Amino acid sequence: MSRRIMPFLLAVAMLATGFAALVQRPAAGTPKRTVDYVVIAGVAGLRWDDVDPVATPTLWQMAERGSIGSLSVRSAQQPTCPMDGWLTLGAGNYAAWNGLPVTGQCPPLDVAVERPDRIGAYLHDQRAAVRHNQEKLRWGAVPGALAESVRCTVAVGPGAAIAAARPFGRVDRYQPSLPRDPTDLLASCVLSIVDLGTVAGDDPAARAAAARRADAALARVLAARPDRSLVMVAGVSDTDQASRLHVAVADGPGWDRGWVTSASTGRAGYLQLVDLAPTALAALGRPTPERLFIGKAATMADGRPHDLAAAIARPADADQEARAQRRVAMWFFALLAGVQLLLSVAVVPLLRRARRYAKPGDPAPAPRWLLSAVEVLLVAAALAIPAALVADAVPWWRTAHAGLVFGAVTVLVLALATVAVRFARHYRTTLGPMGLVAGLAAIIVGADVLTGARLQLNGVAGYSALEGGRYAGIGTVGLGVIVAGTLLAAGCLAQRIRRSWRPAVIVAVGGSGVIVVGSPYLGADPVGAIALTAGVSVAAAISTGGWLTFARFAWATIAGLAVTAGFAVLDLQRPAAERGSLGRFLTAVGDGTGGLTVHRSGASNMAALGGSTLSLLAIIAAVLVWFALLRPWGGLKRLFGIYPAIRAGMAGVAVASLIGGVLGGSALNVAGAAAALAVPMATLASLRVLDHATDRTHPPLVPPEIPWPPRDDAVAGPVAGSADGGRGAPVATSADASAGPAEDLPRTRPAAERPMAERGVGASDTTAAEGDPPPAVPAAPAGAGGSIARQPGSADVAAPSP
Repeated sequence: MSRRIMPFLLAVAMLATGFAALVQRPAAGTPKRTVDYVVIAGVAGLRWDDVDPVATPTLWQMAERGSIGSLSVRSAQQPTCPMDGWLTLGAGNYAAWNGLPVTGQCPPLDVAVERPDRIGAYLHDQRAAVRHNQEKLRWGAVPGALAESVRCTVAVGPGAAIAAARPFGRVDRYQPSLPRDPTDLLASCVLSIVDLGTVAGDDPAARAAAARRADAALARVLAARPDRSLVMVAGVSDTDQASRLHVAVADGPGWDRGWVTSASTGRAGYLQLVDLAPTALAALGRPTPERLFIGKAATMADGRPHDLAAAIARPADADQEARAQRRVAMWFFALLAGVQLLLSVAVVPLLRRARRYAKPGDPAPAPRWLLSAVEVLLVAAALAIPAALVADAVPWWRTAHAGLVFGAVTVLVLALATVAVRFARHYRTTLGPMGLVAGLAAIIVGADVLTGARLQLNGVAGYSALEGGRYAGIGTVGLGVIVAGTLLAAGCLAQRIRRSWRPAVIVAVGGSGVIVVGSPYLGADPVGAIALTAGVSVAAAISTGGWLTFARFAWATIAGLAVTAGFAVLDLQRPAAERGSLGRFLTAVGDGTGGLTVHRSGASNMAALGGSTLSLLAIIAAVLVWFALLRPWGGLKRLFGIYPAIRAGMAGVAVASLIGGVLGGSALNVAGAAAALAVPMATLASLRVLDHATDRTHPPLVPPEIPWPPRDDAVAGPVAGSADGGRGAPVATSADASAGPAEDLPRTRPAAERPMAERGVGASDTTAAEGDPPPAVPAAPAGAGGSIARQPGSADVAAPSP
């Protein structure tokens, strides 16, 4: 009994130890009060390519002495128009002014601001905006939450009035335009919000003129700023359907020559619009409203170049890459889905003809060159996403024809990777391509994560900062690739060793993947780590063959729950502002607001299910597996029977990708990325297993001088005394789940017509390679006639007629 449970105890120990060592990231602590006043100056549409020392000298000098970064203006509406951006700023959460679609340019900033007295103002539409966000949107935003968190707020301009209005519409102090000397106005309240105008359009001259006007107004704000004040300049919104990254500058005590960042982005130089409200309250030493703000307080990160021009070039380049990424990623994944669909259709007749028959009238096998070509195409299809990830190391987005350059670089990388796999030492074995491709894909994604996930940020095979979902760590596509690569590579490796140690191998390889995915220093995806843990547990439980019994399921569940509990405990120990998604969800469940989180996840899943090409990839893969590979002629069942560790790895991939997608709010996207790697490799392995299968047809009659059945002292192998050296009479054998494919049986056909296994392909898929002793070869019973000799778990082998 102890021998059986030891692998699962090893699973719990290894994974729990790894998480205890890596998950507890040092807490940064709650930001302390640093200033007495905060001024937020917003310019709708302002980008870093609008900033230069000539057109915007004030902003240039402010950026020189302060901290800068790229601002993602995600709101509850896409694109984020000026009214949505200002409302999101005041809510500290993803908000939208109304649900009207945007066609072309954003509507003008037209809001009715009443002034019942000469001090404050009133917005009649504020109550309707609050109801719209509370009843129709999934984020639970409360417009005016920022103003409700301080005693007094100043607003200058209509956009600032939207951000500074309290939920019932009242603005404490309001001026429609910036006074010539705003010193007294800015000192009248601890929080001031100023609308500096809008920079819109594609005309460089018009944009430069608008930027100069905003810069002149900013100069008056800086000249009148109170002592011990923090001034933040933000490009609060887009101005048309093209989403962009915008300007973020912070100038004040503690913001000297650095990058702005926050816990919501986890990457230096990136900030979200929803982070501005908690940043203002943290700087003032005010508590943030519980469960209302989704953003995190911004902080300063070191590492900014001393030269401001070089520093500004980075966010400007990131904006250019993110803009190009959106267009290129759309056609890349559409093309990948089309290629996978064509391969799925083309491989079905090859699967039906892959098994060798000798009966007259049976379909002839496909030409060897055709099978070899299809195998190469399957390898290339599986490596397409890793190749696209590597292609982002080349700055293709800076060229005039970004899409063509990216395609050329991706094809070149894909060709080199495919050639490397094709001419690798183990390619000719049955599981060789699967192990090579899976290992290569997992190494590529893992190496990128270990080096800061620079290829995934704004990459075609990564995630976009414009979407506002992730800025650091591993993304949805990367998670699917590393799940499939890790578990398939673990299954191929485990298949080559003794049965009793296969669970330990899968846990060791899969556990390393869990650490890479879940560590906040690396992948920073606790939900993905939990999903991969579930997949590793299932794979380890069934890697030795047989069914998923209750005992195996129990130990797999214990391992998965142990890791999940470890993640939860360590995350809950962190400050509330720095907790991950798991910690925030458990906190919400504890205070009775977990339903909102579940609603957000469900809405996100529905949006991802209908608007992603990766969902189509997952559906194509499911159709191919169910209607082809799992058919009696499909070969996948035979592959699973011969190689139980591969069956375990494939089951783990399915479990992990589905759990990771649903819990992460991406529906089938993780499964689609995993299927793009796993299904082509399963198809290739099925083709080879069918090609190695023993014929079901009856062999030629045994010459009369050769006794049949053989004597009790007969041994397996060529029949002594036969005229052809024993090639005319095959011997019944057994090919159980641990004995490898029946590919070394004697054949009667010419060499040119023999399966690949007889000509050297798959020669290493033997019992010795798997680490299991060969079973005894039973003699055919007397009077067997023309029946099929069978043994439980064995391949069908024809016994000759008398």
